[in-house]
Amino acid sequence: MVAFGIFAMATGGLIYGYVVANRLAEWSSMSLAAESFASQGTERARAANWRPRDYPPDTGPGTMDELPPAAGGGPAFTNVDYMDVPTKGDPSSSNFDFWVTNYVWVSNVSTNPPLRMYRSDAIWKFPVTGQIYTNSVVLLRAPDQ
Repeated sequence: MVAFGIFAMATGGLIYGYVVANRLAEWSSMSLAAESFASQGTERARAANWRPRDYPPDTGPGTMDELPPAAGGGPAFTNVDYMDVPTKGDPSSSNFDFWVTNYVWVSNVSTNPPLRMYRSDAIWKFPVTGQIYTNSVVLLRAPDQ
């Protein structure tokens, strides 16, 4: 009876260890996918033209400043997508467990010398606990870089 009790406790500990390791691996994969998504947002913002010395000054697509800071301090753009993690089946609009929202802010840090900051926040939910996490990437950029 004592041997059976020891065996049951050891087996329970092994199963618990496996479950915890599996949860940590799943959280790690989702966090890495969110970090990659945040990096994509900053690189997308960085790819926009920004030439503050051009004349005449103008903003918008195809101009000297394609992605100016948003009025009112809001995000310059927002992107919602499905995280790139291994799952079963197809993502659907009714299952939001693996969706990530990316907010990208553009702000002027300095005018002389011209310097901008791009901040990208990827917000996602861990489906096992339901807790919401944010992964952030911040880049500083000089003109024509």
